Amino acid sequence: MKEKLSNRIKNIQGNSVRKIFSLLTKPEIISFAGGFPTKKTLPLETIKTLANQVLSSSNAHDVLQYGPSEGYVPLKNEIFKFLDKYKAIKDLSLKNMLVISGGQQGIDFMCKCFINPGDIVLVEDPTYLAALQIMKTYEGIPVGVASNEDGLDIVDLEEKIKMYKPKFLYCVPTFSNPSGKSYSLENRKKIIEVINKYELHILEDDPYSLINYSGNMIETLKSLDSKDLVVYITSFSKIIAPSLRCGALVASEELVERFGVAKQTTDVQTSTISQAIVCEFLKNDILENHLDYIIPIYKEKKDKMIEAIKKYMPQGFNFINPEGGLFIWGEFDKGLNINTREHFEKVVTLDVVYLPGDDFYASQGFTNAMRLNFSNASLEEIEKGIKIIGQYFTDVVKNKEN
Repeated sequence: MKEKLSNRIKNIQGNSVRKIFSLLTKPEIISFAGGFPTKKTLPLETIKTLANQVLSSSNAHDVLQYGPSEGYVPLKNEIFKFLDKYKAIKDLSLKNMLVISGGQQGIDFMCKCFINPGDIVLVEDPTYLAALQIMKTYEGIPVGVASNEDGLDIVDLEEKIKMYKPKFLYCVPTFSNPSGKSYSLENRKKIIEVINKYELHILEDDPYSLINYSGNMIETLKSLDSKDLVVYITSFSKIIAPSLRCGALVASEELVERFGVAKQTTDVQTSTISQAIVCEFLKNDILENHLDYIIPIYKEKKDKMIEAIKKYMPQGFNFINPEGGLFIWGEFDKGLNINTREHFEKVVTLDVVYLPGDDFYASQGFTNAMRLNFSNASLEEIEKGIKIIGQYFTDVVKNKEN
């Protein structure tokens, strides 16, 4: 069977999050793996009301019909206001935007439109694991760019642009998945200078920036873009509901036209009824009130996990305390020689799941890290789960010392 498959798919492995979904059917499992919103934050009653409103309107039949591939125009107009208010992205026309079926579809379209077999794409090390998988599906080669607490290493970025002549740079600059870090404004400005110099496109992935615990709005790369080199994608999965599968892609008119062709050949259009519901959600103060409700819930969970990590994880485990998003990234000191993938299945037998960090690297050899998601577990589960992981790795460290 395998020999009949295309080269671009036969050697691609499913990502770790999807592989462990079968484990999550066990009620006793505490999962710190997938970035699921907690059920408490899913606005069930609001969506019921809005769906009824949409389906009771004079144009109700239209939202059950095929619509334009580029997106439902009333929604696009609401997204313009949303991007202006929350992302500082201004002066857009309908031709600058494509409504997409979740942010990940935007990554797919970028790869579909830019990558030929063997092409290089630059990514931050570490980065979103599904993005790496999509690039490989189109037979692209992701190459990691070093990063630090400020953002991308600008010297390494420029060296790798000159060395590899990449098709584009992919990054998650605000509350990154997996690291939780955000690039500084100065770092963002330097990135724009470099990409302007080399006429290199960036794919800016921004699903998390509104889950912001500091309250300080961070300028997107797109808001600093003077040459239309930034392709910007955002999603409503984490801030409204994942199953609506609704997001937006913003780029130059020329690129949006090409992405529109990719859309037509993929799923024709994003669900019109989903678009209509999101459109109503963005009106008035519904989204703002919803954010005011969900952010304290996630912050409490994040603070609980940080507290538990400090309490239970062994000395030599270093972690990032994020100012937003849904993830905490931790790394064991290199000298401890701990490979988190080697211990993954043993920890699963203790009914706790984390994600090994090597999944998130384009480069090889980064085996000492793990990603911990706090959004979907209860406060009690966070305490219990981190205690189990902490005691397990404390024993591992002690055994290495003996």
